[in-house]
Order: sequence, then structure tokens, then C-alpha cells
Amino acid sequence: MSDLTTTLQERAYRIRRYALRMGEVQGQGYIGQALGWADVLAVAYGHAMNYRADDPQWDGRDRFLLSHGHYAIAFYAALIEAKIIPEDELETYGSDDSRLPMSGMAAYTPGMEISGGSLGHGLPIAVGMALGLRQQKNPAFVYNSMSDGELDEGSTWEAAMSAAHHGLANLICLVDINNQQADGPSSKVLGFEPLADKWAAFGWHVQRVRGNDLPAVLAAFDAARQLAEAKPRVILFDTLMGKGVPFLEKREKNHFIRVDPPEWQQALQILDQSQSVGALA
Repeated sequence: MSDLTTTLQERAYRIRRYALRMGEVQGQGYIGQALGWADVLAVAYGHAMNYRADDPQWDGRDRFLLSHGHYAIAFYAALIEAKIIPEDELETYGSDDSRLPMSGMAAYTPGMEISGGSLGHGLPIAVGMALGLRQQKNPAFVYNSMSDGELDEGSTWEAAMSAAHHGLANLICLVDINNQQADGPSSKVLGFEPLADKWAAFGWHVQRVRGNDLPAVLAAFDAARQLAEAKPRVILFDTLMGKGVPFLEKREKNHFIRVDPPEWQQALQILDQSQSVGALA
């Protein structure tokens, strides 16, 4: 295992831990998504993206759009790990006057580019941002982080078609395929396969990898950034909600989790024990 992979696995572990600690503040939250998406966030903020922790509005930064605003608890954990937000603020999660509201809002949080949550809006905004940056000759990338539930939205596919038409090589879409949304399994609410073929037919460069296989995630990010073709790139990540905490992984409905008070410490202990004996498999 390379030093970089080890470092990123440690980052992913801390992101999961920060998310659990924030969830404990409210006793509930989108913890399943945070645990499942931690490896992707670790690679994004620990390796792939250009940013300045002390200047979140730096013009040369790569933009990370949290289209699925309910993933905010995961995103805050990544911002804490990136030193953009102080760790002690996690104790304010979801509280009055906190910079960490339960759904992502750009007006509140340093490093939050858009107010997400109305699903299907992130990719259209990302297309506009990518066009604007290219017009300005700014080499920054735009990352759009979204969920498989957003594949139900027509605006997502309109934006996908537009991005390919304009040859937006500075746009990278990250899709969490966890097969879970508020109304049940995503594939049963509205079937979306064959997903890789659909994105390719829309003119995108497509990769599909296991989103909790950190070396595979790392390789996918590198390939997306280094691609020479003038086309947008999408990485489809198959993830496991609750990854790293078996009793959360096995919950049938884990879109929004209410956890009994003793279980928070149990989850943290399981995570710590897994880290002490080696990185998550």
C-alpha cells in the first residue's frame, strides 16, 4: 500500500468519525450517506482538488458543488478534515446560529459553493460555472457531487446534454449509487440502469468503480482530471451506506437514521477498532 493511499484512508476514517460526532449532537441525521461517501470526499479534498484552507473564496480553487444538500453532514466532516472549518464547530451542528445547518446553505458555511437540497439543481449550476470559468480562462475544475435519486430529475439530463454539447472538460460529476432514497430503493422508485451506457450516450467520459475501494476511487479521480478529450467526465461510485459500522450497514431503511443514544458511542468504538487493526476493507 502506498503512503498516499494510507494517508487518504486515515482521512476517510476521520471524516467518518467527525460525521458520527455531529450526528450524536442531534441524535439523528444522514449518517448512512456520510459513512458511505467518506472515501470519495477523502480523495477529493485530500488529493484531487486545489483549494486554500485559509481562503475558501480563492479564485483559483476547484469548485465542489454539493447538489445533494442533505449530505451536508458528510461535507462538513470533509471541510473539518481539510482545515477549512475548525473541529470544535462540529458541536454546533444543526443548532441555532450554527455555520453547520442540517442542509447545506452557501450563505452559512465557508467552502459551501451552493445551497443544495432541491435535487437536480447542482448539475445545471455546475454547467454554468464550468462555462464561466472556461470563458475566464480559469483552469479550475468544477466537481458536482450528487446522488442516484437525482437521476430521476429531468434537469439532470438536460444539463448532461448541455455539458457534452459545450465540451466541458473542466466538469467532473460524482454520482453516489447507494440505491437508497426517501421513498425506498432508487432502482425501484425509477429504474436507471444501464447507467454507464446512458451517460456515454449523452457524450460523457464514464467510469464506474466501487466507491468504498479507496485505491479505485483515487485512480478514477486521477483519470478524470488527466483525460485529454474535450468532454465532461462522470464517475459513478457504487457505495454502501453506513460503511464501516456493520449495524448501520445492515439497516433496511437508512436514508435518514435515528440512532439510540448508546449506539453513537458503539459506532465510534467500532470505527476506532477497525482503524486500529487496519484500513476498512
